Amino acid sequence: MPHSFATRLSLTAALLGMACAMAPSTSTAASMAVQLACADDYYAYCSRHAPDSKLTRKCMRTNGTKLSQGCISALVAAGEITKNTGTRRASVRR
Repeated sequence: MPHSFATRLSLTAALLGMACAMAPSTSTAASMAVQLACADDYYAYCSRHAPDSKLTRKCMRTNGTKLSQGCISALVAAGEITKNTGTRRASVRR
């Protein structure tokens, strides 16, 4: 089921609010960067799973060749996947 712009905006605002309420740390910043870069991919492929769950990670891996370049870059920068894995996924998509 597609999510409306208002729903996405509300979820993004809630995530940003939670991030601001927490003490800043490198892992939180990386996690927020990945969440923001991969939001569209999450909604397109894995929104049936709770955000930041093991099932979401598995779903994103399963759909790795479909992920946007921005999401792949954020995952590489956060150390979630290696640069080689990201390059392979991006090249399969082309």
